[in-house]
Amino acid sequence: MAMETKKQSTNFLHRLIMNQNVFLLVIAIFIGVLGGYGALLFRYIIRFAQYGFYQQTGDALGFLPAIPFYIKILMPALGGLIVGPLVYFGAREAKGHGVPEVMEAVALKGGQIRSRVAAVKILASAISIGSGGSVGREGPIVQIGASIGSTISQLLRVSSLRQRTFVGCGAAAGIAATFNAPIAGALFAAEVILGDFGFVTFSPVVLSSVTATVISRHYFGDFPAFVIPTYEVVSLWEFLFYPLLGVLAGLVAVLFTVTVYKFEDKFDEVKRVPEYLKPAIGGLILGCFLLVWPHVFGVGYGAIELSLTSKMSGLLLLTLIFIKILATSVTIGSGGSGGIFAPSLFIGAMTGGFFGWAVNWVFPAITAAPGAYALVAMGAVVAGTTHAPITAIIIIFEMTATYKIILPLMFACIISTLIASSIKQGSIYTIKLARRGVELVQGWEQGVLQSLKIQNIMKHHVVTISEGTRLGEVIGRLKTQNISYLHVVNKEEELTGIISFRDIRSALQEEGLSDLVIARDVATKNIITIRPSDSILLALQEMGGRGISQLPVVEEETGKVIGTVSQRDVMA
Repeated sequence: MAMETKKQSTNFLHRLIMNQNVFLLVIAIFIGVLGGYGALLFRYIIRFAQYGFYQQTGDALGFLPAIPFYIKILMPALGGLIVGPLVYFGAREAKGHGVPEVMEAVALKGGQIRSRVAAVKILASAISIGSGGSVGREGPIVQIGASIGSTISQLLRVSSLRQRTFVGCGAAAGIAATFNAPIAGALFAAEVILGDFGFVTFSPVVLSSVTATVISRHYFGDFPAFVIPTYEVVSLWEFLFYPLLGVLAGLVAVLFTVTVYKFEDKFDEVKRVPEYLKPAIGGLILGCFLLVWPHVFGVGYGAIELSLTSKMSGLLLLTLIFIKILATSVTIGSGGSGGIFAPSLFIGAMTGGFFGWAVNWVFPAITAAPGAYALVAMGAVVAGTTHAPITAIIIIFEMTATYKIILPLMFACIISTLIASSIKQGSIYTIKLARRGVELVQGWEQGVLQSLKIQNIMKHHVVTISEGTRLGEVIGRLKTQNISYLHVVNKEEELTGIISFRDIRSALQEEGLSDLVIARDVATKNIITIRPSDSILLALQEMGGRGISQLPVVEEETGKVIGTVSQRDVMA
């Protein structure tokens, strides 16, 4: 009996170990460990980089005012001079804020990210932030964690579905370790990166997020990312103000998004300067901002805490909204490396702080301190820029650990997202991909179709006839060939038209035309063609929009017809 029980236990353990879901969860925990330590390493490297540039660590408001003016100008430029070549020659994916690259890898590449991206991103973003770049560390940590998850999945040679899940695990670990917010980390990965809340996908993401948070708390303690004052609703009348704050936050979010890409376009238009030197120019411009407003140095958490504790004047709060937008746009637009999550929090804190200062000045008896509105607006601007209101609500809730903030926060975040999405299609992440021709607004399935090329599914057998072929022979070819279309070509074998039964129907009703009419006379000349390098999504859109079931495929250079692609091929 004992032997039978032991045998059953052994079999159970064997089945448990061999179970794919258990394997998935074990790897998710391992990714959470690596992601947590990756976030830890990144923060220490930022400190090391800042000390290398300024011989100081900690918040810039404490040491920057005492530094000579030329150091404030030259150090960001020097940082850009290092970051530019590092990204250009090391890994182009490390340029900018990182999250769109992860989203693209998940949607189009089955979660594959080059292993070198993590190393280059750590160095480039740490140097950019440490030298004063007005960017955040959350985007880089997401990309670093995602790169770790992708590398592990490639080593294990798992399926593309599992690979995407592991990328999400790494991204969740990065966010969770940064903000000490395990729920927000998991939701960010599910809502923004993966777009999937299914049990099989979400469970390992949660485990990675929790594991990374445990590691972060072990080294930094169980403290929120910011010093948050006690939140309270002074009067029910305040619930009239928070929707207005949501509208304002949505408008500011759109302004931030538009400005970032305007600056990126302006720097791209400068052709005389090599791309790897542009971050140095951006650093010089940023240094001029630091002369007057040291608050926009780096991630800017010190200034955020001043806003949350209501220690800033209304004029300064208003000014810093626009200065931070410009400073971040210059840093990212010129080619610097860093995230937009922290700048969104900063801009939100200043927006809410100013709004709170204004309503508190007009209605002092029924409104809370400006810091309360700053806290809510932090989430609202993040929601407006990322179009991820669930993540924004949860991350602020986890930082405050108070339920009282939920109602105002939900009001502001949802309204901000509605306003921002109504004015500008796409989030600050998806717009960057749309500018590359990758549309993820309608879902990652379209991204998959975008990644697949016509050359992979086209049929190379194509029936052609010359322009001078007589109608009788055209009819004979349509009768004997199992085809829907005949492709008409000229002497150079270039496609000049298409003939279907519909095209010759009227000619069939007239007798004696078979020797008089030639293919060129009855062919449809307004034809839509597609190239081998075009995407399946484009072919599907062309066929659906014009009500046709097949497209001819022509060579890129010569225009010669080399194949066909049909709706049946696409659907298969």
